[in-house]
This record gives sequence, structure tokens and C-alpha cells, in this order.
Amino acid sequence: MALYWCTEALPLAVTALLPIVLFPFLGILPSNKVCPQYFLDTNFLFLSGLIMASAIEEWNLHRRIALRVLMLVGVQPARLILGMMLTTSFLSMWLSNTASTAMMLPIANAILKSLFGEKDTSKDMNRENEENQDLTEEKDVASDALSDLKKEEEYKTNIWKGFLISIPYAASIGGTATLTGTAPNLILLGQLKSYFPECDVVNFGSWFMFAFPLMLIFLLLGWLWISILYGGINLRGWRTKKSNIRVDAEARAREVIKEDYRKLGPTKFAEQAIFFFFCMFAIMLFSRDPKFIPGWASLFAPGFISDAVTGITIVIILFFFPSQKPSFKWWFDLKAPNTETQPLLTWRKAQETVPWNIILLLGGGFAMAKGCEESGLSVWIGGRLHPLEGVPPPVAVILITIVIALFTEFASNTATIIIFLPVLAELAIRLKVNPLYLMIPGTIGCSYAFMLPVSTPPNSIAFSSGHLMVKDMARTGLLMNLMGVLLLSLAMNTWAKSIFQLGTFPAWANIHAENATSLLTAVENVTLSALNKI
Repeated sequence: MALYWCTEALPLAVTALLPIVLFPFLGILPSNKVCPQYFLDTNFLFLSGLIMASAIEEWNLHRRIALRVLMLVGVQPARLILGMMLTTSFLSMWLSNTASTAMMLPIANAILKSLFGEKDTSKDMNRENEENQDLTEEKDVASDALSDLKKEEEYKTNIWKGFLISIPYAASIGGTATLTGTAPNLILLGQLKSYFPECDVVNFGSWFMFAFPLMLIFLLLGWLWISILYGGINLRGWRTKKSNIRVDAEARAREVIKEDYRKLGPTKFAEQAIFFFFCMFAIMLFSRDPKFIPGWASLFAPGFISDAVTGITIVIILFFFPSQKPSFKWWFDLKAPNTETQPLLTWRKAQETVPWNIILLLGGGFAMAKGCEESGLSVWIGGRLHPLEGVPPPVAVILITIVIALFTEFASNTATIIIFLPVLAELAIRLKVNPLYLMIPGTIGCSYAFMLPVSTPPNSIAFSSGHLMVKDMARTGLLMNLMGVLLLSLAMNTWAKSIFQLGTFPAWANIHAENATSLLTAVENVTLSALNKI
């Protein structure tokens, strides 16, 4: 399955279905244990996020938010890049990374065309030169004008590249901030429930408290790096006066953003309703079980309410809540027509826009993890990790993040984390550290794929615009990867320790370690008895 996922010999979702066929035939797991893995409550949490994203896209709320942010940040290139990155990362916390990138790139292209669309500045300068009476002076002015034009063209090209490259990077970074932001985060949650059923420290609220500050810091440093590299911020000339060409271009860009916002018209009732339910969706997920205070789930039977229950509760309302402001007079007017009102989201729209293949992909990952656990493969792999037992845990975190970040440049993020998580869980038990100390960096590290166009769909979308070259992504992405690794290591050794209690080897991991030891002994006994028979 790992080979098929990496080479895409079969579609990713079809490969994910293989355990349903292979596990029963090979005697690994019966089908009644394999099939439920495809619809765990983790899958329903992800599904609720995808349906909420469909409703947001249906009523163009994401576009209104994006244009509003760009109007607030201003139109200077560095500020616009910051605005693009902030908006894209916020959207990718709730929408898929691919959808966020696909939505923001046309906005970026429209702004860039207004900034740099006119290329007849050379004609204007030639006319000015012709007016000069002194021929020698005219030559000097012309040569100066040409060098200025060359610099201006180089500046335009660099800013264009900076814009386009910042959007997929921001989408990848933003997706790490919430559990529903990207598939690997949910695979971590599902595999934790499979390997360590007693572990209850990772939920929507605790993950957000850990990952959101990390996302903000990385986003800010990434913005500085892209702005400096592509000329959005000029370190040598902070006080250099802007040319008239740039001033005019920025004024045009401001008008383009305002015009796009005006085209959306006044805020509709449906947009207000979606925004309200979106806020409810986020608040209820955060407050269900925030750990530092009792959440609203404590009002019900312990263990009955999960994040999936919360998410599905909100999205069900979207299918019957009216998209137009209801009139209370209708109830008292006997002659009023009985017309059907359109809900905020129809099932047909959800069917068309929800990427159902990702649900199957998640299920395939959970089925693979269950097979690894039941067969004793994960324990066997753990037994082969003796050379790593002497590595200090902080060094192990950096090494793991580097290896996974490099691996995910060539393979799907989802496939990468499915392959590595069982190994990281066993390695943590060998090192006698909290499994989350290795599993969380591995999970976030596989979203840090910045160096190649094939690394992630957002990278591919930006590259397909035709304005970027592979070397642009490679040189920008190399430092982004390095920053990501170091920031993740910093986070794991500072605020993550108090949020996830990483300083101790927890009881829930101890139980798994005891079970693993007994399972390993059983596997060895079976092997020895088989050899004796031979």
C-alpha cells in the first residue's frame, strides 16, 4: 500500500480500499473488524468540516473575508503578501488547503495584473527623451531610463513570484492549526484512539492551543523571508522614494480590490447565517473539553460526546435553515403561498463539493494501523529500532521532522503519515518518552512540503500558473523547511509540554507497552514453534 500510494499506481482512494480485500484473505483481520475503520468518529469530524466548507463556498463568504482583509492591510507589495498569507492560512484552517489556494490565486492574479499589467512605460519615457534638445544629454537620459526600466521589470517579476509562492505555503502552514484543517492531523487522532485508547489529551481545543501559535510564528517568519527574497521589503532602501509608476500601480490595485468587493453586493442573510453557524462550529469544538476548565460535554454522560458529535450537530442545521430571512407574517396570513424555501446547503451541493475520496483515504489509513497493531508488525518494527534508543529525545524530534519533511516532498502527506505513525509510536515506547512527543512533530512535519511543485496540490496549482520555476520553489522552500523543523522543535520543548503533559511517560502508554511486550513474546513463540516443526 505504501508503494502504491507513493507511485500512485492506483488512485489513492482505491489503494485505501485494499485492506478490505487483503486483510481477510491473508488472515490478518476479519472483515467485520476492518470495515468499521472506514467510518470512525474521526472521519465524521472531518466530514463535518468538509460540509461546513461547502456551505461557506456556496455563499461566497470566503471571498468576502479575503477581499475585506486585503482592503484592510493595504496595497504595498509586502503588505499585500502578508494579507494574502493571513487570509489563505485562515481559510485553510477550515477549508481544504487545495480549495483555499484555488480560491486565492485568481484574486492574486487580478491584483498583480492591475499592479503590473501596463507595459507601455518605455514609450512614455522615449517621448520624454525626444523632447530633450541636447543629443548627448538625450543619450544619457535614454540609457538611465533603460536601466530603470530593467530594474522595474525585474522588480515586477520578483513581486509576481513572491505573491504566487506565498499562497500555497500559507495554505500548508494554516492547515496545521486545526484538527480538521488537513487529513494528517485527523489520522494522528484516529491512530491514537487505535493504539492508545486511554489517551484523551488530544482534541480540537488542545490541538488549537498548541498549533495556532506555531502557525502564527511560522507565518510571520515565512512572510519576512518571502518579502526579503522577492523584493517586497527592501532592506537597503527603507526611505527610498517610490517611483510614480509604482504609486499609480498601487492606486489601480486598490481600486481592483474595492471593485471586486462592490460586485459582491450587500451582505446577504445567508452569508450572515453561515458566519453565525461557522462561529458556533468553532466555539463548540473549542469548548467541548478544553482540559483547563470543564467543558460543556461534562454536562452529559462521560465519554459519550466527541468532536464528531459536535461537528455533525451544527452541519445538520445547514440543511434545513432557510437561506432567506423568514417572515413571521407568513404564519398568520392564511392566503400566503406555500412556497418551498431554499436551505443554506442542499444535499446535491454537498455531494458535488465534498471530496469523498479523502474519507476513504482516512479509512484506509486507520485500517492499515489496525492491521499493523493486530498482526504485531508495529511491535516487530519497534524491536528493530535498537540503534535509536540512545538518541536524546529532543534530537530525535529534529531528526524525525527532517526525515518526514523530506519524504513528503515526493509522496502524499496522508500516505507519509500513515506509514510513519506506527513506527513513531513504537520508537517512543522504546525511548520511554510520551508517544505524542514524537507523533505530533511527525504529523505536522508532513505538512511542511515547500520545495517541489509535486509535493502538495497547492504547490502544483501555483506552479501551473507558468510564472514560477522549480528553482524558485527549491531555494525558497529549503529555508522554509529548515524554519519549520526548528520552530516545531521549539514548540515541542516549550508550550506543548504543558498542553499535552509531555514531561512524563503516561499511564495510557504504559498499558500499551505491557500489551506490546506480551504480544512480542507471543509472536516470537509462534515463530519458534514453526521453526521447530520444520
